Amino acid sequence: MRKARPIKKITYVQLILLHLLIAVVVYNFRFTAMFILFGAIVYFLVRIIYNRNRKDEVLLAAAYITGFEVFSRMTGGAFTYEFAKYAVIMFLTIGMFYRGFKRKSWIYVIYLLLLIPGILFSAMNLDYDSSVANAVGFNLSGPVCLGISALYCYDRRMSITRLNEILLSLLLPVISMALYLYLYTPSIKDVLTGTQSNFEASGGFGPNQVATILGLGMVVLFTRLFIKKQLFLNVIDLSLLAFLSYRAIVTFSRGGVITAGICALAFFTVYFLKSSVLQKAVLLPRVAVISVVIVVTWIFTSFNTSGLIDKRYANQDAAGREKADLSTGRLELLNSELEAFYEFPLTGIGVGKVKEFREDQLGRVSASHNELSRMLSEHGLSGLVALIILVITPLVIRLRNKSNVYFYVFFLFWFLTINHSSMRIAAPAFIYGLALITVINGKKKTVIPG
Repeated sequence: MRKARPIKKITYVQLILLHLLIAVVVYNFRFTAMFILFGAIVYFLVRIIYNRNRKDEVLLAAAYITGFEVFSRMTGGAFTYEFAKYAVIMFLTIGMFYRGFKRKSWIYVIYLLLLIPGILFSAMNLDYDSSVANAVGFNLSGPVCLGISALYCYDRRMSITRLNEILLSLLLPVISMALYLYLYTPSIKDVLTGTQSNFEASGGFGPNQVATILGLGMVVLFTRLFIKKQLFLNVIDLSLLAFLSYRAIVTFSRGGVITAGICALAFFTVYFLKSSVLQKAVLLPRVAVISVVIVVTWIFTSFNTSGLIDKRYANQDAAGREKADLSTGRLELLNSELEAFYEFPLTGIGVGKVKEFREDQLGRVSASHNELSRMLSEHGLSGLVALIILVITPLVIRLRNKSNVYFYVFFLFWFLTINHSSMRIAAPAFIYGLALITVINGKKKTVIPG
């Protein structure tokens, strides 16, 4: 009797339906979000231990938690605010216990060591009523998560199929969040008050973080439209792309949407250039359809927001007057952090101290939006060296290894996100690590040419 082959299309549909159901359950019973997150962690832990991480199951787990993070925060499902970053660190550390890490990834050990001086200066410089542990945990969880992600992923070899499964693991909880946002505010017109970032359209949570993770979901769906050449899957992914794009745009937070657009363009450029002449001809109708869907989505959004979204991206207020500050206050924060670096270029002012420094300078407490300037202000020279390592190392690797078709997507997402949203969520840290993966041919175990 011939063994039946698994039907991947149905499996994909079932996974989507399951995560749409999760959104409905969490919307009606918010307390279930914590149980769902806990259940996911237990599931992945059992799977990792049972398989001894032979197929990098820890990356599936880390990707899922990364995609679930903002959803868990907005629904009260996160055990602590920084829980997702700690969970990603935990999973990848378990992965290194089973499979180790490459010796040539020593540069990222140096990067992690460069973060230590900032902790010492934090203990010395923070005000007495400030908690050093909280300041360090909040500000260093992201950089440490990035370092661990880089250590695990550096030259980690896997097939493109496995890498796509990791991205799918990240995408699924983002789909749950998108439906939850729709259930939370089905009518955008009812919650519009102007062209500023809209918390009501973001599930009552930070629009910047919501748009960032939705933007990442948009990028994954966009790439699937080229990687997966099955009409049934393409129709589903195109529909989801339109839905996620709409929910991302109506947050009125531009950073995540613009980042998604740039990353998608980078992927298409690389994919198009490496394609044959015949493949390029086949790509054109596909691109035309995607472009039409994106344009229709924007027109639909413009209609639903009474044209306010057009004014938002034109840097205008509701009355159509151009706003003085395109950066919505971020430039002022950036300048204050650079000023701290100029005053203490060697040592920095210490991890978490920049908030107090900004309060003294500007008279208010504001969180950083730019990880580059924050690293400089809090870590000084060691922060500058750490940033050079983070920027240069992946580019050097890319010069000799062009196997990862997603490289520029991952690298640009990390770089652009930390410039508008710092490292408030685990996504840029985890995605940075994925840029260091080497894609191989599963049968011949050879690197796939880029």
